[in-house]
Amino acid sequence: MNTLPLNLFLLLVFAHLPCFLVLVPASAKVFLSIDCGSSALKPYTDENSIVWVGDDPYVKTGEVHKVNVPADPANTIFDSKVMDTLRAFPTRNKNCYSIDIAKKPEDNTTPERFLLRTTFYYGNYDNRSSPPSFDLQFNGNHWKHLETTLNDIWYYEVVFSLKKGNNINVCLAQTKPGDVPFISALEVRSLDSDAYSYIPSDYPLIFIDRTAFGTNKFTRYPEDSFDRLWSWIGPPGNTSTLTRVRSNSPSIKLDSVDKPPEMVLRTSLMRMNSSEDIFYRDDQNPKGPINFNAYFSEVIKLDSSQKRSFDIVINNNIDNSMIVPANPVIPPYGGALEVHIVNVTTFNSSFLIDFKRTNDSTLPSLINALEVYIIGGKLVEGTNSKDGNFLPYVYSLIKKTRGCNQLF
Repeated sequence: MNTLPLNLFLLLVFAHLPCFLVLVPASAKVFLSIDCGSSALKPYTDENSIVWVGDDPYVKTGEVHKVNVPADPANTIFDSKVMDTLRAFPTRNKNCYSIDIAKKPEDNTTPERFLLRTTFYYGNYDNRSSPPSFDLQFNGNHWKHLETTLNDIWYYEVVFSLKKGNNINVCLAQTKPGDVPFISALEVRSLDSDAYSYIPSDYPLIFIDRTAFGTNKFTRYPEDSFDRLWSWIGPPGNTSTLTRVRSNSPSIKLDSVDKPPEMVLRTSLMRMNSSEDIFYRDDQNPKGPINFNAYFSEVIKLDSSQKRSFDIVINNNIDNSMIVPANPVIPPYGGALEVHIVNVTTFNSSFLIDFKRTNDSTLPSLINALEVYIIGGKLVEGTNSKDGNFLPYVYSLIKKTRGCNQLF
């Protein structure tokens, strides 16, 4: 049998398949990166090996534009080519992206868990020097009221379960006459079904911050297989009493439920004076309690005379009902301990977490990484947010660089 015609046919078929259908990380079922405003037929691969596609297949309205002020070249987390274009929506009160998620028949009984990220860079694309404000919605749920700025990149993340159907809708709604909604990038990532499973699947997690302590750069894919974005905090200057310490463990077992990347567990911050504690303070004012995922990994192999043990103290109170697992924290060497800190309320628009060494500890406290989020209201299904309840805790702001959180 002459197989040459068949081989040529298959070659032509695969040559015309969109690259993002092929170059999907093995750990993710869905790994879609949409470069809004780009109508390029050929996918683009950035320096992080992320494949970006144009947005024409996912939206039927809007106008494409290029920014007039390029993003800061010091930005290392968002690709400059992606930030150069955007899609604006000068007509209609609400415009939506629609993304179909292919499901296998056996997947229909298990809600799929997704991370959804939207990114906005105004860049004075319209020469008005007037960055707009507007609303952001997903699958019929109010997500965020945005106040964009002239030259800053803003991104917003939510984790949720898709229980019914196989479609994700992201909508931008005009809230003020003359303010034109726009979007620069839209990303969808599959998560493991048990990721963040301590939060019922009926409720979304709206992320405020995600920080790796001691690193010196942003972390995302490929280091994080789910492409979560980890900002970084190092020792804040030569006068700091904090020091960066790198783990000497040959390997770190990533067996915690939410699978932080090894890179963020490789470094930590601790006091140079072993008798002092670490404090984490942030100035936030959300409309509900704040929750944390704290990650700890011992950086040195301890001998029999050494012990690192500390309590998590919230707003000067020890309350083990807010700490899971309960105090004390003893970081494992070559492994990771994930601790959930729940229902933290702010006092005078701020909160304080003290990692306080126990009396029998010979070593100072440390911290490797921290996720900060709030729990939204019960999810509704659909594309019209007026049909359901709005999220009561709408606060998900993450700027490309944050200056309000402090470790001291």
